[in-house]
Parts: sequence; structure tokens; C-alpha cells
Amino acid sequence: MKYAFFIGCVTPVMARQNEISTRRVAKELGIELMDVFDFACCGFPIKSVNVETSLLLAARNLSIAEERGLNICTVCTGCTSNLKEANKELKENDRLRAEVNEKLHAIGREYTGGITVKHFAKILYEDIGVEKLKNEVNKSLEALTIASHYGCHYLKPSRVFGGDEDLEFPSSLDELVALTGAKNVDYEDKMQCCGGNILGVDENSALHIASRKLDHIQTATADALNLVCPLCNIVYDRNQRIIGRRLNKEHKLPVLFYPQILGLALGINPEELGFNMNRTQVSKVLNQV
Repeated sequence: MKYAFFIGCVTPVMARQNEISTRRVAKELGIELMDVFDFACCGFPIKSVNVETSLLLAARNLSIAEERGLNICTVCTGCTSNLKEANKELKENDRLRAEVNEKLHAIGREYTGGITVKHFAKILYEDIGVEKLKNEVNKSLEALTIASHYGCHYLKPSRVFGGDEDLEFPSSLDELVALTGAKNVDYEDKMQCCGGNILGVDENSALHIASRKLDHIQTATADALNLVCPLCNIVYDRNQRIIGRRLNKEHKLPVLFYPQILGLALGINPEELGFNMNRTQVSKVLNQV
């Protein structure tokens, strides 16, 4: 399996453990993640203010992967959503594709619609499969109870993702956790937003939203939170201490990216999975496994 690796903007700056653990797990499973240095922003951050520019940024990235004949592997749900939506719209709308290509031609590029875009978690779940992954596990995480956060863009909009999971009761992340031997735990407001999308305009509300979810997760007695999005990680991991100071609370909930969890179950050393870059204390989790 070979993919063009789309790291995005947030992961290399604020969630290096996401990239590091993804690369290490991919190597262990024989997945080739090819670096493409011409990739730029996916366009998602400016979509709310300039749809046309957002679409052009996405189309440029898609054309770069097409030129190399590689499908795209992402590690950010926002990047995944924007690239997949642009890919679908451009494939299905001849007029829009012609307009976009007219502008791409100015920089010597063309979009043809010849590739797909998938988040790394979906590659694991769909392209490799739960049963095969289960056979690769050599260190059971049965001592851990883990809560998964799906977030807003992992499965939405459904018209783009094809409705491959029930939006109210999705299961893929829980199944991916279960194959490691860890126990899943449900919690109140499981499908609610982390608050990250309004962090830049209403920090107080964003922190309250995140704090409420952290309260619910800890009430469910989870040992750790499983994520697949670097923006959610900013909220839950990097801002957990800020939430504590502002709201006079103490959560101390370890926040992990799924490749870190899977990596432990594959027997990979925690140092190779970027655990030293997690902001919340992870020693209790590592001691349990």
C-alpha cells in the first residue's frame, strides 16, 4: 500500500506525536507514506470566508497527488473533509471542474479526478481491516478503558463520506480500539463537538464545551481519550491545563492519538510513538500496559 502523505498544517506544528506515531505504525504494517513537499494547506481554515479559494487550494493538492498516481492519506479530519468534498464536487460538476482547471492552468496544473482521499484511521479500518490488524497485535491493552471522540469531520458531511457509518452511532473508532484488547466506554454527549471550531472567536465557550466533555469522560471512568484529529487534540490535550486554571477544575485525562494506541498493541516502544510530546501525563497509561 502506497499513499501520498498529507500531514496538513496543525499536526507538524502542534501535534507531532500524531505524525510520528502514524509513520511508525504505517512502517510496521507495510504501508508506504510518501512525502510530497509540494502539498500546501488543504483550504479548510478559510472555507467559511472564501469558498472559491478554499476549493482551489484543495484542487491544487489533489492535482499534485494525481500527478504522482497516489491516493492521499490524511491525519486530520478537517483536511480529510475538505479534500474529499472538493474531490467529489469537482468529479461530479463539469462546469465547476472547468472553471477550477482554467485557474489551475495558470500554475501549470490540472485536476482530473483520478484519486481518492482517506484518513489513516479509515485506511486501517477499511483497507487493512479489523481482523488482519487483530492478528498483528502482540501486546494486549486489556488493562485500559478508552473513550473515543469522533468529532465533527471524521464522518461528515455524510453526502461526501457516503454514509458508511451511522452518524449518531458510529463504531469504527470503537472497533479499532477493541482490536487492541482495550475496553471501550461510552459517555454522555459522545457525538458532540470538542469546541475547537470556535476556539478562535469565543475561547470561553470553547473551553466550557471541552470541559463538559472531559467531565463526562471521566465520569465514565476512562483511562484515556482516543482521538483522530489534531484540532481536537489542541482542545483536549494542549488546553487541558488552561481549562483547569480558568474553570477551577482538574481533569488529568491522558489524550492519545489512535496510532499511539495501536502502536502500543503492536509492541512498538512508546518513545517511537511520540508519547514524550503528549501534554497531559501519560505515565499511568504506559504503566498499565
